[in-house]
Amino acid sequence: MVNTHLDLLTGESAAGLLDAAVATAGGELVDWRVRQVDHRPGSTTTVSYRATVRWNGVERSETLGASVGRARDGRKPGVVTLSDGDATVAVWRFPGDPALPALPRAFDPAAVEELLAGLGVGPRERAHPELKVRAYRPTRRAVLEATAASARVFLKVLRPRKVADLHQRHALLSRAGLPVPRPLGWSDDGLLVLSPLHGTEMRTAVRDGARIPSPPEILDLLDRLPAEVRDLPRRPAWSESAQHYAGVIGAALPAEAGRADDLAGAVAARLAERGAGTDPTHGDLYEAQIMLTDGRVTGLLDVDSAGPGHRADDLACLVAHLDVLSLVGGSDAAHVARATRMRRLAADYATGFVTAPGGRGADPRDLAARVAGVLLSLATGPHRVQERNWQAATSRRLDVVAAWLDGSRLATVGAGAR
Repeated sequence: MVNTHLDLLTGESAAGLLDAAVATAGGELVDWRVRQVDHRPGSTTTVSYRATVRWNGVERSETLGASVGRARDGRKPGVVTLSDGDATVAVWRFPGDPALPALPRAFDPAAVEELLAGLGVGPRERAHPELKVRAYRPTRRAVLEATAASARVFLKVLRPRKVADLHQRHALLSRAGLPVPRPLGWSDDGLLVLSPLHGTEMRTAVRDGARIPSPPEILDLLDRLPAEVRDLPRRPAWSESAQHYAGVIGAALPAEAGRADDLAGAVAARLAERGAGTDPTHGDLYEAQIMLTDGRVTGLLDVDSAGPGHRADDLACLVAHLDVLSLVGGSDAAHVARATRMRRLAADYATGFVTAPGGRGADPRDLAARVAGVLLSLATGPHRVQERNWQAATSRRLDVVAAWLDGSRLATVGAGAR
């Protein structure tokens, strides 16, 4: 019964639901594939699809979304509600996401041109803005880049109740001198306008083998987080949600349910040794959130999760994301070499964080547990984005979780700290 909604939205039955929803709007479903899955066992399931739809004889690529367990979605304009007899499904076409009421406006060039006018951009400079969708998590958030002749902003679309808080976080960190996007304005329906940052993603530098910040430079960046971050609402670290992600893995891949649950239990037991942290933290620090110019940090993105916690969770998040990059790709010589380089890079950062002088070093056993916890959350990734052979990819990620917990992934960390 746990998998019913997941199967409904990702199996062959999804075709009938999407076809019926598109037909209601006068279109014909030609082809479709699952693009992203957000499954919360016992609660809600939301899926996005890449579809080809024929409108009046012309085929067009579109993003569709569907949810089960979110009754309010079906009550929003433009959303088609369908039932298979056991479950009610809400289906929509992008940008008509029922949980993100500001998204249609952010995806409308005329509306964005008007928004730029409100920011003081002149008529010629704001005319005909180009819009690019940079990220979209159905019912959760979207990020669009708007570029006009001499203006460039990012439009972050959130659930309305979250937007004021995120605006305040950006304002707080910007005033403290952190290189975060400056908030330029926000609206009650969930639209936050942000300034662009300079530089390129650290992920690009990692991929290309270019200069990247050293472990001490990452620690210096975290040192710049103001003390006021401790006063923000506490949000669970990725490692603290290990049991939840184990449940997600078990629902998608029952063969690994027991192992995932055991690993999550081991992570929780280690974290219990430390209790709650009070350090100012970013909350989701990894290589795609850091912008670089000539190897120096010039930008810090996505401060949604900033708040009190353990600094080791920020360090673990970066290490885990670098390590998981070693699991992405094929088995040819180039990919093997890249995987080896990513593992070594993750190891170098972990070692640097453990051996940092001046009392800034992380405890190796604690850091390893938090890396394992983040990796457990990342083990849901292959299924979420529907990778080919996602089952095997999930199992490989669980192997790495276990290796961090038993010390075999990075035995040198403990040795370096002694």
